[in-house]
Amino acid sequence: MNTDLIGVSELRPHLSDAGWCVVDCRHDLEYFEAGRHQYALGHIPGAVFAHMEDDLSGEKTGRNGRHPLPRPEALATLFRSWGIDNDTQIVAYDASGGAFAARLWWLARWLGHPTVAVLDGGWPAWLAATNLSSRQAAQRPTGRFEIRPSLAPAVDAQQVQAMLGRAGKLVVDARAAERYEGRVEPLDPVAGHIPGTINRPWQANLDNGRFKPRDLLRREFTALLDGRAPSELTVLCGSGVTACHHLLALEHAGLGGAALYPGSWSEWVADPSRPVATGPQPG
Repeated sequence: MNTDLIGVSELRPHLSDAGWCVVDCRHDLEYFEAGRHQYALGHIPGAVFAHMEDDLSGEKTGRNGRHPLPRPEALATLFRSWGIDNDTQIVAYDASGGAFAARLWWLARWLGHPTVAVLDGGWPAWLAATNLSSRQAAQRPTGRFEIRPSLAPAVDAQQVQAMLGRAGKLVVDARAAERYEGRVEPLDPVAGHIPGTINRPWQANLDNGRFKPRDLLRREFTALLDGRAPSELTVLCGSGVTACHHLLALEHAGLGGAALYPGSWSEWVADPSRPVATGPQPG
């Protein structure tokens, strides 16, 4: 049972295993059809495709962020269409160091499904090691997936605002430093960060496109937590996608229990009454 990361050598023997489901999560935040095109040109044999906007996000209202959570039953129906049962091993991959695959990993856990992992190194690692690619869309029998108690805590904007400044709580922003500081903002209408949050870009979990060793991640996150339990940590990003990368890294490091703020920065700034800070300090 794989519940965080899996290597190419572990996945390859299971490509034709009915109890495994591989999901292609490739995406581009500025060109939404990139992943679909990439899947059509070549993917891991037997993999299904998950579209970030259409499949892994819910309906946008203009006030709930760029990637609101999908309705749980809609996601469960999607899982069933991919042939997923409650004992299926899901393996998600992308071509971005796990930035998008981690969203599917978190969503599966949100629905109570523990046997889900991200392919370490993703599509580039797969091609380099196997040179196996298919253009054939996967055909899988309908699964019997049912929602179970959630394994992935989530918080809303009011809860985030309430925990800021409390000594026992820690809120971490996973965006790049220049976005956190407000020097640039390519995706959202307001630049900066939520006052009181600290910055650790999600890319800090990687080394040459793969996750850092478990022990190193544990040391880094233990230092970040500074005596707090992982359950006192909440992570966010621009829209609740790349923040999941931190949650995956924490789980891999044996420090599970942190929460996601799904709405993240894009939801936060949709309400002009919420405070905004700029610069390198939490503010």
